[in-house]
Amino acid sequence: MKRRVPPAKEKKKSAARARPRLPTISEQMKAWAAALAADLESWPQASTRPMFGLTAWYRRDRIFAVLPKTRGMDSPNSLAFKLPSASTRVLARIRKEPRIGFAEMPKARWFTFELSCDADLHDAIEWLGRAYEAAG
Repeated sequence: MKRRVPPAKEKKKSAARARPRLPTISEQMKAWAAALAADLESWPQASTRPMFGLTAWYRRDRIFAVLPKTRGMDSPNSLAFKLPSASTRVLARIRKEPRIGFAEMPKARWFTFELSCDADLHDAIEWLGRAYEAAG
């Protein structure tokens, strides 16, 4: 006879499955993340904390970005930044930018940025800078 699982345990199991799996990052992304981190380290009041294979970046006590360490956000070559009060103009620019996507939490205004070449680092720093300023 098959044993029935209580409803409370069923909910826990389905909630654990709902969490998205973070992809393993590429060797190239490790190099890009290191280059971005080296730049961010020089920014005033910036600090880091480890987070599930990622590195969370804070300005004082406000998170503004997440860089991959061993895991990516949407893809093996992506990072995330937060713009909680982006203007209409900035949001319009984001919608036109094919390398930027909304993260799983659109109400919190998290965006992902996909890197595909070394030249993308410049634009990534620009968006990280916007997120850093917004966190101030």
